[in-house]
Amino acid sequence: MPKEKILIVSGKRKSSIAKAIITPGSGKITINNVPYQILYEFHRLAIEEPLMIAKKTLKNVEFDIKVRVQGGGREGQIEAARLAIAKALVQKTKSEALKKALSKYDKYILVADVRRKEAYKPGDSKARSKRQTSYR
Repeated sequence: MPKEKILIVSGKRKSSIAKAIITPGSGKITINNVPYQILYEFHRLAIEEPLMIAKKTLKNVEFDIKVRVQGGGREGQIEAARLAIAKALVQKTKSEALKKALSKYDKYILVADVRRKEAYKPGDSKARSKRQTSYR
C-alpha cells in the first residue's frame, strides 16, 4: 500500500506565520493543537470559509488539517491560518474550479496581504502625522 504524502503549506499575515499540514482523514482541523470549533465565533467563521467553499465546489473534501501559528496578534494569526488552509486545499486537490471559487469569494483568501505597519519618521512620534507649527 503506497504511503499517502502529506503537504505542508504556509501563510502569512502581518507578523504571523502559519504552517498547515494537510493529510487525508475525517475532516478534523486544529489550530495550535486546539479544535477550531472552540475559537470565538467570528474567528471560527473565518476559518470555516475556505472549507465551506471547498465542500460546495468539490462535494467530498475529507482532509485533516493541523495548523501551527506563531507570532503576531490573534487576528493576524487567524488570517494567516485561513490563508494557509485555503492554499493547502487548492494544492492538495489540484482543482482549478476551487481556486476560482476562492478567488471570487475573497481576494486575500489565496494571496497574502502584504501590507505592513509604516515606519516611524525621524524626530516624530508617529508614522504619518507631523507636529503642527505656528508661524506667529
